[in-house]
Amino acid sequence: MAIDHTGTRKLEMRRDSRLSRMLHVLIHMDRIEGAATSDQIAQMLGTNPVVVRRTMAGLRDDGYVHSEKGHGGGWVLTRPLSEITMLDIHRALGNPGFFAVGVAIDHPECLVEQAVNSALGSAFEAAENLLIGKFAAVTLADLADDFDQRMAQITAEPNCELT
Repeated sequence: MAIDHTGTRKLEMRRDSRLSRMLHVLIHMDRIEGAATSDQIAQMLGTNPVVVRRTMAGLRDDGYVHSEKGHGGGWVLTRPLSEITMLDIHRALGNPGFFAVGVAIDHPECLVEQAVNSALGSAFEAAENLLIGKFAAVTLADLADDFDQRMAQITAEPNCELT
């Protein structure tokens, strides 16, 4: 529960952070020798290895990662970061919705509701198309390059490596 600028308590919708988390993981995977186990990824993300396996399955099904079984096994990238876009990973995660806001369908026969929904629907569609275009234009190599530039500006080691 959060408190807004007026001091009123309001419920916050849980945000879907899978895209951000998987982009993070894939860049780390590119930087390590060998495979990353579900346990290692789960530890980095502060989650359960079962959640990692379930999430990575979508990436595997779309051909971005491969799982190796046995000693030394785990998850490995199947493509270079330059061939994977943010949109690719968004789609591999099942196209989670971009917005928590939606239209009302309480009174579909109401002309006011129809007008409101039409305006909102057009705005949501335009915003979603803009996001899709932005996601398609950014590769994971672009993100990794941004990281490299940020790292070059500091002397500390990253505190979220896969170990």
